Amino acid sequence: MADLNYNHLRYFWAVARDGNLTRTAERLNISQSALSAQIRKLEQRLGHALFERRARRLHLTEAGRIALDHADAIFAAGEEMLGTLRQTGATRQAVRIGALATLSRNFQISFLMPIMRRSDVEIVLRSGSASDLLLGLQSQRLDLVLTNHPPASDALTPFIAQKLSEQAVGLIGAPELLGADRDIAALLLKHPIILPAAGTSVRTGFDALADHLGIRPQIAAEVDDIAMMRLLVREGFALAVLPPIAVRDELASGALVEAEALPGITETFFAVTTARRFPNPLAQALVRRFTDPDE
Repeated sequence: MADLNYNHLRYFWAVARDGNLTRTAERLNISQSALSAQIRKLEQRLGHALFERRARRLHLTEAGRIALDHADAIFAAGEEMLGTLRQTGATRQAVRIGALATLSRNFQISFLMPIMRRSDVEIVLRSGSASDLLLGLQSQRLDLVLTNHPPASDALTPFIAQKLSEQAVGLIGAPELLGADRDIAALLLKHPIILPAAGTSVRTGFDALADHLGIRPQIAAEVDDIAMMRLLVREGFALAVLPPIAVRDELASGALVEAEALPGITETFFAVTTARRFPNPLAQALVRRFTDPDE
């Protein structure tokens, strides 16, 4: 649309994101009447109403939702362009990584290790829920997301999930708790167990294994945070179902020991990106280290 006024579009975008005309006008330091006039001009150009007022609140019409989707893409692309071109010739490069809040901290560190001591690199690390991180990826606020749950992808959200690593999951506990016994069935019958939350791939695999062995273990705790599982198992009152990388330091020091790997149970780590015209080369290099070790 050659004569589309992008100032009008930006005003619409701001109101749609805030959901409140008064608040947006105050934030942009313009009058409500001037802001309304800008949106009316955009509606006239598009030939559709973008908002409807219900119970003193503004709600997007169907045309408004379509316009907002396009505005999100337009302004995100603009931010990406500025961010990429501003880095040209800069002394420091930034890489923005999101990580699932429950993901092993040790794995995150091993992923970032190649750039952690580089003086020319600034690492921005964010943790959060899968939905928040994927929104950050779509809006260009993140270059890459680390997760153990590959997201669904479709034509509107074409996420690219690349497998980085697959870790065996073991039965881990304090040496005094395990003693000399390393038999999985005997240990599950004898000791309480700390398990990941229901619905995770590791928990599903463990439940299937326990059913196959005909065992109903005593559950000491169900935890959705690997870091908390690590702290609990160090207390020595129960065994934990964990990938060894999550307690790598404790295993190396002997504070914890592993009975043996649980058959058929693994945790898989993924790097999730989206297709971009200007992908972050640092993020690409980090992923290639896992997916193409010979490079």
